Amino acid sequence: MTDLTALQYTEEHEWVLVDGDTVTIGITDYAAEKLGDVVYVDLPKAGTQITSGNVVGEIESTKSVGELFAPVDGEVVEANQAVIDAPELVNSDPFGEGWLIKVTAPNLPKLLTRDEYQALTGE
Repeated sequence: MTDLTALQYTEEHEWVLVDGDTVTIGITDYAAEKLGDVVYVDLPKAGTQITSGNVVGEIESTKSVGELFAPVDGEVVEANQAVIDAPELVNSDPFGEGWLIKVTAPNLPKLLTRDEYQALTGE
């Protein structure tokens, strides 16, 4: 079980796990639940430069299509092939096997704590 208090969050319902200058990014259980059954994900390839606030991917569900926003500036080092092959991982394990991309990000912006994120979502 992932320690959810060790993660940082965005107002766009993404989580960020910092490990040195590499960050792992996914969407929260709140976002996964609101999307419904995820059926397709489009993620940036390794080597792609991303800029905080820009759209870098899409998550398509049976209800809608959501955009994946970059929470940091950096370079994608890995897209989660398991999620591309089995998008339902976003719903079944959003904080674990359902992670989306890993990025090298030497500088992190101020992100939300778990308590701040829960206050945002009202949960």
